Amino acid sequence: LVLELNQVTIPTYGTVPDQQNLLSPEWVDFDDKPDSLFFKDGQRRIDFVLVYEDESKKMTHKRSDRKKQKRKRQVYESNLINNGLQLEATRSVVDEKLIFVKVHAPWEVLCTYAEVMHIKLPLQHNDLKTRESAFNWFSRLFRVDENIIKPEQEFFTAPFQKEHLSNFYIQDKDTFFNPATRSRIVHFILSRVEYATKNNVKKFGINKLLDTGIYKAAFPLHDSSFRHPSTDPNCPSERYLLYREWAHPKNIFKLQPLDFIRKYYGEKIGIYFAWLGFYTNMLTVAAVVGVGCFLYGCLTKDNCTWSQEVCDPNIGGNIIMCPQCDKVCTYWNLTITCESSKKLCIFDSFGTLVFAVFMGIWVTFFLEFWKRRQAELEYEWDTVEYLEQEEQVRPEYEARCTHVVMNEITQQEEYVPYTACGKCVRMTFCTSAIFFWILLIIASVVGIIVYRLSVFLVFSATLSQHISGTEAIRKYLTPQTATSVTASLISFVVIMILNTIYEKVAILITDFELPRTQTDYENSLTTKMFLFQFVNYYSSCFYIAFFKGKFVGHPGSPVYWLGKYRNEECDPGGCLLELTTQLAIIVGGKAIWNNIQEVLLPLVKNLIGRYSAASRSEKVVPRWEHDYHLQPIGKLGLFYEYLEMVIQFGFVTLFVASFPLAPLLALINNMLEIRLDAWKLTTQFRRMVPQKAQDIGAWQPILQGIAILAVVTNAMIIAFTSDMIPRLVYYWSFSVPPYGSHSSHTMRGYINSTLSVFNISDFKNASKPFSPWFGNQTTCRQVYRDLRYPPGHQQQYEHNIYYWHVIAAKLAFIIVMEHVIYFVKFIISYIIPDVSQKTKSKVKREKYLTQKLLHENDLKGMKKTVGKIADKIIKGADSTFRPKDE
Repeated sequence: LVLELNQVTIPTYGTVPDQQNLLSPEWVDFDDKPDSLFFKDGQRRIDFVLVYEDESKKMTHKRSDRKKQKRKRQVYESNLINNGLQLEATRSVVDEKLIFVKVHAPWEVLCTYAEVMHIKLPLQHNDLKTRESAFNWFSRLFRVDENIIKPEQEFFTAPFQKEHLSNFYIQDKDTFFNPATRSRIVHFILSRVEYATKNNVKKFGINKLLDTGIYKAAFPLHDSSFRHPSTDPNCPSERYLLYREWAHPKNIFKLQPLDFIRKYYGEKIGIYFAWLGFYTNMLTVAAVVGVGCFLYGCLTKDNCTWSQEVCDPNIGGNIIMCPQCDKVCTYWNLTITCESSKKLCIFDSFGTLVFAVFMGIWVTFFLEFWKRRQAELEYEWDTVEYLEQEEQVRPEYEARCTHVVMNEITQQEEYVPYTACGKCVRMTFCTSAIFFWILLIIASVVGIIVYRLSVFLVFSATLSQHISGTEAIRKYLTPQTATSVTASLISFVVIMILNTIYEKVAILITDFELPRTQTDYENSLTTKMFLFQFVNYYSSCFYIAFFKGKFVGHPGSPVYWLGKYRNEECDPGGCLLELTTQLAIIVGGKAIWNNIQEVLLPLVKNLIGRYSAASRSEKVVPRWEHDYHLQPIGKLGLFYEYLEMVIQFGFVTLFVASFPLAPLLALINNMLEIRLDAWKLTTQFRRMVPQKAQDIGAWQPILQGIAILAVVTNAMIIAFTSDMIPRLVYYWSFSVPPYGSHSSHTMRGYINSTLSVFNISDFKNASKPFSPWFGNQTTCRQVYRDLRYPPGHQQQYEHNIYYWHVIAAKLAFIIVMEHVIYFVKFIISYIIPDVSQKTKSKVKREKYLTQKLLHENDLKGMKKTVGKIADKIIKGADSTFRPKDE
């Protein structure tokens, strides 16, 4: 058997046996042991389960189709047996049409493929002394009880080699390969075994068989029920322990047992929860500072002079504002915006500036410390050299390798799926498709903008806008508010629809690209999806923050969108409050939608499946059948979990200057998200095939890009979206002579001096309002602070000196803030090394031991062999030249 396995080369995927030589699984009946994880003999562990529907009982396909499917399945199972796997088939207890094929990998197969896959396995115990942290006593309060989940033993490891089997730490052959590793090896074999050959093209792999419906499911088993421990004494009931100590809501404030998660689910899921937990812990600091800045805004809002002037009946009550649209809009009183100006004082304060600078530095600490933590996990979980040694080529890539090229390194011929010209064509097509969909998103954003412009006219005509009106609802239900809220809701619905469509498109494009490895595939898909999501989620926020109200002209000469719709104007206090509203609706709606989609849907599906199964049978159901009725993870695995958190990270960092409470809301959401994801994986989904992962993949550079962009966006929000810079310029320059009349620096008179004056007689016929003018005043004030000369001035309606001072101050602020934060980020990145000294020592120690145990032992053995041969040669020479008389 070992000799046969040694002759198996991965690209050949076995051979297709003749009809007479087909091997089939051993058929057995269920032994009424619901928690058993072994074949009927109780010795061979079930490493994987394949599920199919008996072709003789299918009624949905033609007879010829059913025969073809049966033939492919039989060939596939025969090839699995030829590759050394052992199969055992059992009919379903609940549904007699279903057949469960249990797969077991014997020791020889595990050893052979562990060497092929370069899996790192224990050499000896880690003998390096570890120093306990000074905060270890504090963190122990939040750890899982070590008596319940025992800490994993640390080993020095090396890529497995059968010829050095005696050098590895093997106490028991049954436990040397843990269940996660066994399942990964079996899945590797299942993905590469052939089931048909058509036109000299080999068809292989469990994924294609699942896609064509020949098999209905393929999955490794959970080791027990999550509600109670297994009755099998050989089962450690790790799923039950994970649910009780990790996924249960009572553990919301506990630290995660990451080593135990990695042991059960594999490194890929482990690194996700490690990152999510680290991000959540770092959010605690940001949330505390954000709450402090918010409270500062609440405490100082009563001292907000410009808001007091807006609400003052003698100041704001006497200021009549120009209409905000053509003809149907009317004149209105500045005191209408009293409530919004009070709210704006909370967010548009000096504390917001401090918090924006803090978040620019916080994100650098987060990324740098995560790199250190990730380096520790790479070593502890044996993924330091994973990409170079362990990761195999995707079966889909191997199947298309028909073109021969010369490898520049080895100077040997190798097969690739396409030529250089073919690769160029593929990349051109994929890039064009991506840009097309991004343009489609931008078109939808333009549609939302047109909606905002057109519906504002309707709301302005229907909502009460009389100057003398006293309705209480009028304080809150303004045309701007109604337009903003409805547009945000429509934008959210459009975002969700485009997400659903683009998901399928991105997968098709990535499949057409044909990446070489699974990591390349996921990174390529991640980049496409995030680029789309970035435009999809953030475009409306960028519009409100940086474009709305910036190019509107003045009442006598407004700027029109598409030659028809008059551009939107911001409130007198700016668009900051509207940006906060947009963020709240999108982030809140997204969180609710994701929870419904991720938690309620699988829960409802499982409940329906469970009750329908219970209504058909009252028999004892085996573990593999319990797991079959759970929900599959899906091809993208954790992709959407990462995407959800990275999009949230973008909202927390890119627009945090408009909403200091964003980190607090993100912290609360993430504390729930960790437990919900854990609960979902542990209770509602089949066990995922354990996979290796060196890091968080393409998400790392995406996070770094967001961190760099966040500095620019927050500086621009403070400069152009908030009213902080104009207020500071007025306070320090224009409130005192020579521009102002006050004897000392003050904010008094700010509102009156920053709202430009317009003569109502200068209205053009196309924009002149229908409503009559109240009173004997001949002027109105411009809604937004455009800072123009008044009528009668020789440069009337042109920008005044105040405007150019403000522009200069804004540009200077952006440059100074960016350079200061980027300089601090550079210093922090330089000071904090990516890999700690402790981790470096462990890596060096492991390499030394690998060299000593594996290679030096070979040299010693070779020396002994060469010495024996040399002795024989010397003895032979002595006997040849020795005199005969001796």
